[in-house]
Amino acid sequence: MGSMSTRKEYVEKLQSIPLFASCTKKDLTMLARMTEPVSVTTGTELVVEGERGGDFYVVAGGRATVTRSGKEVATLRKGDHFGELSPLLDVPRNATITAASDLDLVVLRGRVFLDALSEIPGLSLGIIRSMAARLHDLDDVEI
Repeated sequence: MGSMSTRKEYVEKLQSIPLFASCTKKDLTMLARMTEPVSVTTGTELVVEGERGGDFYVVAGGRATVTRSGKEVATLRKGDHFGELSPLLDVPRNATITAASDLDLVVLRGRVFLDALSEIPGLSLGIIRSMAARLHDLDDVEI
């Protein structure tokens, strides 16, 4: 993000991601400084079930598959996120995430993710809402 216009474009890209909808302009500017844009090619494994990791990912473009015990359980698209449980709970990854297409990501590395949660209220609210929606969706699953 060397030039001012590149920084501005990156902030606008962040603003277009639903997870960051509750973020103020100030929040988005902080996020732009804390996050790293990453692009990977189809087939890249981003996280592996059972391994430790601290990075938090938001899909900015493309698709990724979620597998548990070798079974595909979900597809992630723009605006979806993953990786929050491992750093929040200090547990191994509960799924493998693989790029199903060329994939653009916004990444909060390790401790920076936890710092961002405490410093950027809009991010915390977005993640809480998303996790609540996931729990609500589980209410509809028959056991």
